[in-house]
Amino acid sequence: MKITGHFLSPNRQAEILPFETASRPIVGFARDYPTGLSSGMHSHPRAQLLYAISGVMRVDTQDSSFLVPPTTALFLPATVEHTVKMDGPVAMRALFMLEEVAQRVAKVTKVIAISGLLRELILAVCAEGVEWEREGRGDHLAALVLDEIGKAEPLPLGLRRPTDARLRQVLEALSKCPHDRRNLEEWADVANTSSRTLARLFRTETGMSFRQWRQQARLTAALSALSTGATPTRAAAIAGFDSVPAFGAAFRGLFGITPGQARGQYFGAHDK
Repeated sequence: MKITGHFLSPNRQAEILPFETASRPIVGFARDYPTGLSSGMHSHPRAQLLYAISGVMRVDTQDSSFLVPPTTALFLPATVEHTVKMDGPVAMRALFMLEEVAQRVAKVTKVIAISGLLRELILAVCAEGVEWEREGRGDHLAALVLDEIGKAEPLPLGLRRPTDARLRQVLEALSKCPHDRRNLEEWADVANTSSRTLARLFRTETGMSFRQWRQQARLTAALSALSTGATPTRAAAIAGFDSVPAFGAAFRGLFGITPGQARGQYFGAHDK
């Protein structure tokens, strides 16, 4: 494991090492982490699928930020530097993959939807241990889980990290309070720049307009809340919607599921 900046404790590094050096093509890593724990920037020699059966992870790479609630997982190619922060208690169930098998399912960092089948397969691989028996159940599970990862739908849960300090100031404020109703002109005053300049920065640094970025950030915050048991009404308020039906339509348009389905997956995970 490569470490930069503040780092994982020696004990945590030691417990991950067997999973980074296992001879099997794919191994499961199961650990529970407390609220607010942050790994610091680091990388792994193997690709990972970061998943949590409960809790929400916030993962930052050098150029993007990702939210990973229990309805989703994050695929990270080998050697990609990242930091993981636990937004509430997190029950992580991750997979480490050899490069040759990881290349078959994905080549770039992305968030994917987790189906009921893929969830159960991840848990089954985690239960097999590091050196599972060849030509048996472990081989079958590995083949099937890789097939499911390759077929999983990518989700728009990544937001590019800006380099311009003025834009970063606005995005950080909006991330903390996504329902803030200030318009582009008002945010331009906060950033001490013109609305035209701020609009250009949104386009060039995030690939989205101000309205598009704010909508995605709001709905992502709502998904995080739903994934930890919030009601659709509460999630709509977090996302700045006065109308729950309008929120539901926008939510389904972005994520392909209803707010009720997202919340239902939270309760399904906690029934286990």
